[in-house]
Amino acid sequence: MNEEIIITEAAANEIKRQQVKRGTPEAAIRVGIRGGGCTGFSYMFEWADGEPKQTDKVFTEHGVRLFVDPKSFVYLRGTELDFITSMMGHGFKFNNPNAKGTCGCGESVQF
Repeated sequence: MNEEIIITEAAANEIKRQQVKRGTPEAAIRVGIRGGGCTGFSYMFEWADGEPKQTDKVFTEHGVRLFVDPKSFVYLRGTELDFITSMMGHGFKFNNPNAKGTCGCGESVQF
């Protein structure tokens, strides 16, 4: 299994666009898993304006950084972070090979 989190070029471009909009070009994105949601877990996605925590895994691709805490990485190992645009809207998408199921709203995941 892939021991990384992949950041697609589309996701990196959107992160860079939002960094400029926020005025924080050095900011990273913190992703993780937290309990809750329709199926038991939900993805966490937030800005990290400081440095990573000592225990974080750090992934850098296409000029952007992603921080993941060790507990979340167990569930996110091998995930691809993408940004999609469709007729239904746009947003970040976690293509997670560890997920056993998702809910209809797409906001929560089951492992």
